[in-house]
Amino acid sequence: MLTLDRLLGGHVPIILTLAILIYLTYRFIIYPAFLSPLAALPNAHWSARFSPLWILYKRYAHRENGALVAAHKRLGPYVRTAPNEVSVDDVEGIKQIYMGGFEKPEWYAIFDNYGVPCMFSERHSKEHSLRKRMVSNVYSKSFLQSSPSAAAQAKVLVHERFLPAIEASLAEQGLDVYSLFLAVVMDFISAYIWGLARSTNFVQDKGYREHWLELYKSRNDYPFFPQELPRLTAFCKRLGLWLYPRWVDDANRELAAWNSALCERTVEDLTTASKASIDGADEPVVMTALLAGLDKEAARSEKSPIHATAVLQRDLTIQSELWDHVLAGQETAGLALTYLTWRLSQHPDLQAALHTELLTLPTDAVDDPKALDSLPLLHAIVLETLRLHAPIPGAQPREVRFPSAEFGPYTIPGGVRIAGMAQTLHRDENVFPDPEKWDPRRWLEGDEEKLRTMHRQWWAFSSGGQPRMSILFHMADPC
Repeated sequence: MLTLDRLLGGHVPIILTLAILIYLTYRFIIYPAFLSPLAALPNAHWSARFSPLWILYKRYAHRENGALVAAHKRLGPYVRTAPNEVSVDDVEGIKQIYMGGFEKPEWYAIFDNYGVPCMFSERHSKEHSLRKRMVSNVYSKSFLQSSPSAAAQAKVLVHERFLPAIEASLAEQGLDVYSLFLAVVMDFISAYIWGLARSTNFVQDKGYREHWLELYKSRNDYPFFPQELPRLTAFCKRLGLWLYPRWVDDANRELAAWNSALCERTVEDLTTASKASIDGADEPVVMTALLAGLDKEAARSEKSPIHATAVLQRDLTIQSELWDHVLAGQETAGLALTYLTWRLSQHPDLQAALHTELLTLPTDAVDDPKALDSLPLLHAIVLETLRLHAPIPGAQPREVRFPSAEFGPYTIPGGVRIAGMAQTLHRDENVFPDPEKWDPRRWLEGDEEKLRTMHRQWWAFSSGGQPRMSILFHMADPC
């Protein structure tokens, strides 16, 4: 009886090897480079059509934003950055990505604090929207501007802590404004979340502030492997190999324990304290809203879409959600204030003009967010600072829904990682002439159509980041 091996003269292993090589060549070179719908897009780098190594290296080296700005300037609004990744620099395309029901990829799993999702890391649109509704109201501009608790907290934090710290620095050799701004923002955010009595006092407690910031910053340079290559990272850990310093995990554990303690203390106070003791500046506004939202979902029992991930893990969900608010808010807002101060320090003429504008307010209106919000030059300075130094400048990826979606002249298959970024939108020379120049007056001049186009392209808060920043610009404006 003839066997396949005898029929082929003993060449079966060679033929199988060739077949595998042909398949791999087709799958990973020929198809992505020439036959995939993405082959029609321009490539950010010659290797992007069949390898993700170029964009992975840019991310590892913290050069992704600059590389994509250059790529879009050279190649247009739609650019392929890897075999299965696309970068978008087009307002309509970005609307489609972030308002079209595209789900989040595994990239966001790194933000599952304590092993459970928070609003930011929730990958599914329905569940994300539900979590967002729990707290979005207390971060809205109208709520912040009319909140007695926010006003009481701001009065203490600005007049009893921040301004005295500024005055004390006049007798010293300068002031580290970055550290101070991170401190005051943390005090604002933690007070709004947990109530003033349970919040941080980083402005006055410089020793613990510096320790906390050192822990936080020490871990900031090492998210690449867990975020971009999570399976490789997990596999290496099982072998006892760490792709990043082990002390990063130690820092994360200490910070997470700090957050857990504040959450537990606040829940205990809400359970046992009298209502009078948690009113005013001591009211934990965000915590109260979050607890009410979770109670509402608990009443729905298993009908709630987040029953398994939130209702059944109530304590961890509270800690995960509020940890995300704290981390995201203090860094983004602190950086924004630092950049704003740095830019103003280089323009004495704008300092004088802003001072003159502030003097138009009645004395009792200086602490009024609504009054400050009405000042055109102040508003323009904030807009222009956030244009050049967006709190979330980088890509916020999504996955194209199946089976595909149309973007301009291109068909993008389902499952492709796609993202836009403020860094590219804000440097469009057709919308922002001389885009690298810090020029607040661009927001005060020009016809209505030009200003409308600029506002349409302004995307400083990326997809959903505004609640994290609104606490700064509607509570800390007096700073």
